Amino acid sequence: MSNDIRIRKGLDIRLEGEADKAIKQLPLAKTYGIKPDDFHRIIPKLIVREGSEVKAGEALFHSKSDERILFPSPVSGKVTEIVRGERRRILEIRIEANGQEFKDFGKKNVQELSAEQIKEHLLASGCWPFIKQRPYDVIANPDDKPKAIFVSACKTNPLAPDYDYALKGKEVQLQVALSALAKLTTGKVHVSVFKDSSLSPFRNFKDIVLHNVSGPHPAGNVSTQIAEIDPINKGEVVWVVTPQDLVVIGELFLSGHFNITRTLALTGSCVEKPQYVSVVAGAQVSSVVNGNVKSSGTRVISGDVLTGKKVSEDGFLGYYDDQVTAIPEGDDYEFFGWNKPVFNKISTTRAMTFSWLNPKKKYNLNTNTNGEHRAFVMTGMYEEVFPLDIYPMQLLKACLYKDLDELENLGAYEVAPEDFALTEFVCVSKQPHQKIIREGLDLMMQELG
Repeated sequence: MSNDIRIRKGLDIRLEGEADKAIKQLPLAKTYGIKPDDFHRIIPKLIVREGSEVKAGEALFHSKSDERILFPSPVSGKVTEIVRGERRRILEIRIEANGQEFKDFGKKNVQELSAEQIKEHLLASGCWPFIKQRPYDVIANPDDKPKAIFVSACKTNPLAPDYDYALKGKEVQLQVALSALAKLTTGKVHVSVFKDSSLSPFRNFKDIVLHNVSGPHPAGNVSTQIAEIDPINKGEVVWVVTPQDLVVIGELFLSGHFNITRTLALTGSCVEKPQYVSVVAGAQVSSVVNGNVKSSGTRVISGDVLTGKKVSEDGFLGYYDDQVTAIPEGDDYEFFGWNKPVFNKISTTRAMTFSWLNPKKKYNLNTNTNGEHRAFVMTGMYEEVFPLDIYPMQLLKACLYKDLDELENLGAYEVAPEDFALTEFVCVSKQPHQKIIREGLDLMMQELG
């Protein structure tokens, strides 16, 4: 089997506002927030209450269905507010930071630990939520034995952080984490990097199988790599971990501390000075953008423009996000926008659009959908940007009419919502593909387990 993965189908969306190669160390924010919605299908059971004092790494809540899966505080401080919604559903747990005092979980030598001891340590420290599984793209079941573990160190989404730069100096933590994970699978730990990346910190690591990836987005999506390396069949499970979460896991074994400091890319055309910042996950967005974003007509997104979530400056960073993007809100309308040549937008068609003439051009796109929601139209555009050996239109429709047999036969076990971000981008029907797939996967998980 070749370790080179070349993807031909896809689309690179080149935007203005790429982060400069400079890291700014941000001070601790005043307020941090943990949102249970960041952990899909987790029903939180509170361990703390308002007024409780917590250390960084001390559990705030656990999963109602599995008490072993803990969700810790990113900072030390005081729980100031538990925000609830309808039916007392927990929306946010807010912590006022007063420094960074860590709960000590003890230093561990990975080489001396068994697989079960490593698993127990990850669960007790709150690092288990970093491990997600396919199928269903949810937090992994600790009782499963995955056939392989995948790490994608080559993000291809718009304005994605450069992992070769962001992970520089973290080689020791990465190696320790990978060696620990290698003991949890009966198969291999597969790590994917860009083929032309000679500076990747993963190049000389042991306990892994390295793959060289090339091609347009979504070449960096882990589902694309799984399909090329070790496809999932019914009844099989693989686990997925991101590189920045590996750093947290490695730091846990080396220091005994749960330190969820990330190198985050602050990107987008509405950012005055795009750059990298060092920030603790869950920080208030205002402390991250810190006057570096245009004040009016701007949408701030925690994540990238295809899969991220809109947040206000009073909101909080997503738990898994290592990117913040700011682009124009797009609340204006173009007169005869549908009936004139277009030079400043990206399109996969050549119908009065000219982005194909200059594929390297960077664009300043806004959030306009340039159309309204309508019934599915058969155009063949989805297949042009969808590299998996799956029929995307048929799978989307099977999700809508909830045919479980058809979902299985069409390959729903292999996908995650992010895999349909590009089909959603090019969709002339303006259908919410990622939401449709998420609901279909949830139905399968509920009915089939």
